[in-house]
Amino acid sequence: MPDTSVKYVAAIDQGTTSSRCIIFNQDGEIVAVDQREHRQIFPKPGWVEHDATEIWSKVQAVVAGAIAKAGLRADQLSALGITNQRETTVLWDRATGKPVHNAIVWQDTRTSALCNELGGADGQDRFRETTGLPLASYFSGPKAAWLLDNVPGLRARAERGELAFGTIDSWLIWNLTGGTNGGVHVTDVTNAGRTMLMSLETLEWDQSILSAMNIPESLLPEIRSSAEVYGTAVGQLAGVPVASALGDQQAAVFGQACYDTGTAKNTYGTGSFLLLNTGNRPVPSKNGLLTTMGYKIGSEAPVYCLEGSIAITGALVQWFRDQLGIIKTADEIETLAASVDDNGGAYIVPAFSGLFAPYWRSDARGVVTGLTRYVTKAHLARAVLEATSWQTREVVDAMYQDSGVQITTLKVDGGMTKNNLLMQHQADVLGVPVIRPRVSETTCLGAAYAAGLATGVWNDLDELKAHWQRDAEWTPAMDAGVRDREYQNWRKAVEKSFGWYADGS
Repeated sequence: MPDTSVKYVAAIDQGTTSSRCIIFNQDGEIVAVDQREHRQIFPKPGWVEHDATEIWSKVQAVVAGAIAKAGLRADQLSALGITNQRETTVLWDRATGKPVHNAIVWQDTRTSALCNELGGADGQDRFRETTGLPLASYFSGPKAAWLLDNVPGLRARAERGELAFGTIDSWLIWNLTGGTNGGVHVTDVTNAGRTMLMSLETLEWDQSILSAMNIPESLLPEIRSSAEVYGTAVGQLAGVPVASALGDQQAAVFGQACYDTGTAKNTYGTGSFLLLNTGNRPVPSKNGLLTTMGYKIGSEAPVYCLEGSIAITGALVQWFRDQLGIIKTADEIETLAASVDDNGGAYIVPAFSGLFAPYWRSDARGVVTGLTRYVTKAHLARAVLEATSWQTREVVDAMYQDSGVQITTLKVDGGMTKNNLLMQHQADVLGVPVIRPRVSETTCLGAAYAAGLATGVWNDLDELKAHWQRDAEWTPAMDAGVRDREYQNWRKAVEKSFGWYADGS
């Protein structure tokens, strides 16, 4: 039986492919985990959707599952935190609680033409000074505008105040706190900052951008901090304070204890996301990075980050497994790749839906280059893994150019960090140690930490830092000349991916 004197915090991690609930104790240790996948819907090339009702159903199931596995009652939870896939966009009817369309996922490229149109003479940087973001199909504001313009009747209903917009955090908090019966319609600064509708300086919705995108403010949630009690859950979690929301990458920053300026982490998931803490000031990027919120604890000053968002890393392994059928399980790729000493001259650039940082090229598409008769499936497996390392190297270089901060170590998390070959190659191409923490579920841990801070389970950031422990470390072993040559080859391969679709569709 669980110790009744110990406090427990639950975190919901609603991700791109699955939903999880993890329950942590006061030492930041995992007590129980439950996870379920949801469907990926591909109506057209470049379009990616989720069923938000299915997601809410799966979230309820994993919460119940984790509580049962922990042997706890809901009233033994001190707080609940939420972390989520960020830019994925839901519109729902306030009266019925039903989504009015499938959620449009962050990977979806249908708004490319709209973003080009919005850019006009100013191009991609039209809203960058205010939001820290380039105009790209990645972000949720244009997705909401697309729905209002393309789904019959939605704009009129939005104008009448009948609809609610949210990223997944807002959708879950609204449902958790009562839905149609008094549900709280809020978001936090990290998620609001990814809509391209929020000012990084004021942390409020920017009226000029709302006007430019023709989005009624009545549609939008209230922007709050990342760690405060938004409301109290009903239903199976009745009485539990819903006390944090962080976009998944910001949650990983928090869970990795990157609280000091200059600390950085990379999360390897469907895509990869490298964030560098730049302190209490936003650092503008001239090198294709995003200036983004890190977190905001209650009434304290906000913390900002530079972010390099890479669209496809883990998803490339899934493609290698599911579309090509070369491996049966994702884990097999390490064994196959390790059976050869190098990539045989082959490079794979996974620009399946364009390239994110540091290029922001919607016109790019995936390429395989350097093929000869010598290349085997093992060389291709290695090229799949190395694509992740090289994309990360490009982001690290851009961060240094923007901030002048040299990363001395890289904290890593996410599913791909189990792959020792990849982690060694990552250390090799960066030339710095790569460190994996003992608790690898840092996204959930960050959401739990923020919720626990808001409810007194933990006192301050120093207490949270003390919980962080290293599990494994990889140090660089690649000759500098080899590294430079391989990097040049990679950059050449990336250039081959440009210009496949002039309109970005």
